[in-house]
Amino acid sequence: MLFSSTVISSGNATGIVAYTGMKTAIGSVHSVVQAAKEDEEDTPLKKKIDQFGDLLAKVIFAICFLVWAMNYNKFFDAIHGTPIKGCIYYFKIAVALAVAAIPEGLPAVITTCLALGTRKMAANNCIVRRLQSVETLGCTSVICSDKTGTLTKNEMCAVKFGIVGNSHDEFLEWNIEEKSYSPEGKILDGFHEETFIRYPSIRHMAFVCGVNNRSAIYYDEGFKRRGESTEAALKVFAEKLGQYDSTNPVSDHKRFPMGYS
Repeated sequence: MLFSSTVISSGNATGIVAYTGMKTAIGSVHSVVQAAKEDEEDTPLKKKIDQFGDLLAKVIFAICFLVWAMNYNKFFDAIHGTPIKGCIYYFKIAVALAVAAIPEGLPAVITTCLALGTRKMAANNCIVRRLQSVETLGCTSVICSDKTGTLTKNEMCAVKFGIVGNSHDEFLEWNIEEKSYSPEGKILDGFHEETFIRYPSIRHMAFVCGVNNRSAIYYDEGFKRRGESTEAALKVFAEKLGQYDSTNPVSDHKRFPMGYS
């Protein structure tokens, strides 16, 4: 079963379309994401602003009511004509006081502060896609991130290998110099041509890694892979071993050597 919006890195097949649109697996995922987006929780800053707004509304209402009630005796002044008109007059004063006390510029000030915070983060090479994320960062103590392909080069490399020696109770290990997909890396820990000749299983390992492999390495302003990263790492490992094979020397690094590939 193949899924839409996914990438096939290698191979071939004949298939029949079973579902389309929102009936596909990716469509169901999209529906769940949309539903979760509607139920998205408010940011900590928005919660605090809502709490502040509720408290401010209550305080303003109490003050305005006191101002209106303190002028109760003036409702009956002859200048107003009737007590009803006096009541309405001082009610208008209370409403004007409430309007003046409400901080209309608060949203603009908050947005400006967030924008300044975003600008400061951008100066430190931290690009913020959504302004609301700056609000949450202010209350964040732990940040977890996926490093594979995001903070790294998204490249795999064999760094160590081992074989069973000529006697079954002997196991040998060597470290490998890391150089991405370049075959120029060396086998460390005293590995040399005599080691390659002394242990035939090394040649077998290189042969298997190079032949039982569907990836390809090519040179384009650097060594790059085509195919699975795991298989590419094994193919490069085979080429590194091939440098110690006197029957198949590596001489041209501008073209990927074809030793065991």
